[in-house]
Amino acid sequence: MAETGLSAATMIDQQVKELDAIATRTIQDFNTTLGTERMGQWKIRTVALLQQHAGQSAADELARKTPGMAFTNDLIEEFTDEVETYRSYLVTLAKRIRAAAPPAAG
Repeated sequence: MAETGLSAATMIDQQVKELDAIATRTIQDFNTTLGTERMGQWKIRTVALLQQHAGQSAADELARKTPGMAFTNDLIEEFTDEVETYRSYLVTLAKRIRAAAPPAAG
């Protein structure tokens, strides 16, 4: 069971890295339309991976995540707010999974 928890946390870490790469590329390219499409595809993949590795409730929670209202008309800020919404959930989830995993015997 500990291995399952640790592999789930490792998978989540990888998805956070992918999300960060999408965010970096989007900001460099200054193309939030393409970045939003990439993030949507990333979210679909990540929800499926969470379902496999961390359970249905964790997957459902990410699927329901949406950023709060934005009134700035700044597309980059709105994009980064959405990235941070997903990123903070995943980082917290990985910490929770690691904390729940019993220490390795040895």
